[in-house]
Amino acid sequence: MLNEKDMAEQEDLMLDMIDRFLETEVVPHVRHLEHQDIYPAEIVEKMKDMGLFGCTIAEEYGGLGLSTSTYARIVERISRIWMSLSGIINSHLIMASAVQRAGTQAQKAEFLPRFATGELRGGIGLTEPDAGTDLQAIRTTARREGDEYVVNGAKTWITNSMYGNCLALLVKTDNTAQPRHTGMSLLIAEKGPGFEVVRKLEKLGYRGIDTCELLFRDYRVPVDRLIGGKEGLGLKQILSGLELGRINVAARGVGVARAALDESLKYAQIRKTFGKPICEHQAIQLMLGEMGTRVEAARLLVESAARAFDRGERCDMEAGMAKYFATEAALTNATDALRIHGGYGYSKEYNVERLYRDAPLLTIGEGTNEMQRLIIARQLVERNPA
Repeated sequence: MLNEKDMAEQEDLMLDMIDRFLETEVVPHVRHLEHQDIYPAEIVEKMKDMGLFGCTIAEEYGGLGLSTSTYARIVERISRIWMSLSGIINSHLIMASAVQRAGTQAQKAEFLPRFATGELRGGIGLTEPDAGTDLQAIRTTARREGDEYVVNGAKTWITNSMYGNCLALLVKTDNTAQPRHTGMSLLIAEKGPGFEVVRKLEKLGYRGIDTCELLFRDYRVPVDRLIGGKEGLGLKQILSGLELGRINVAARGVGVARAALDESLKYAQIRKTFGKPICEHQAIQLMLGEMGTRVEAARLLVESAARAFDRGERCDMEAGMAKYFATEAALTNATDALRIHGGYGYSKEYNVERLYRDAPLLTIGEGTNEMQRLIIARQLVERNPA
């Protein structure tokens, strides 16, 4: 068992490796890949070699066994360079988290090592055309026939679904159950006959990563792929994984907010108006001061949520606070960066236009920020009875 000092040294080595990887393998290619919406296949293979698809998977299953706190720092670093890459590992690790936390011993032994290497790589199949935030409204069904489930339905906005090969798929195993969540189950769904990728969605930002619409037509899944081996627990299982997802999205927010600050600081010292660098103008200084404060406050909220998750505590409020504040910080900082850059910020020659396009997604994905505020308020009331 590593002591605190050894763990800190190990974390520093990991973060240094990530920084070198980003600088040499990502920075030279990100603008071309992102603008052309090209899937970064070669970069993904290098991420596999580095073990990033096993970041939070336990070492006994071949993963890196990193703490959520360390993982959040990795995500922040990646997102400062190219946010799309963080989504490629995040959706995958939510799937892995569901199996690691709720799967049977046989499921853990069979799937977690394959998830850790990236041999099986994918994400979570939750959202449907008429069911986003209200997951209990999903219509995709899984009817049991002997030793298999027969799945029919549609999913949309599913990350890693074109180039990945596996999903944690949320389905209705009992359409008559009340309350509705007791009829929902989670399946480990590898690609096969009846699992159809309909189309890749074109997006404002968050480009390069594969986000698709899916159709399931009599798609068959063995019964032993029911996560946990018991029907009716699917919503609970995936919601626990979404806490990790929200911490990840919050860390992305810190990364984007920091990138916007970095770009603005650099530009404001080079660009001159009225005979002096614009960083000496009070209006710009006010914006930079607020941008820097947002970054630091967001990072502290993410660290607090990650530590609570690592302790195994319920942290929907902490994750919600981090996700809400950090993603709003990203959106505001990206907007301020565009204003600081003036006309150049509107040009594809500068990174801030990408940050400006990427940031809005963070306020929507993994539960809208409106929903986060409701979760926060309800938890505040519950934890502080009059």
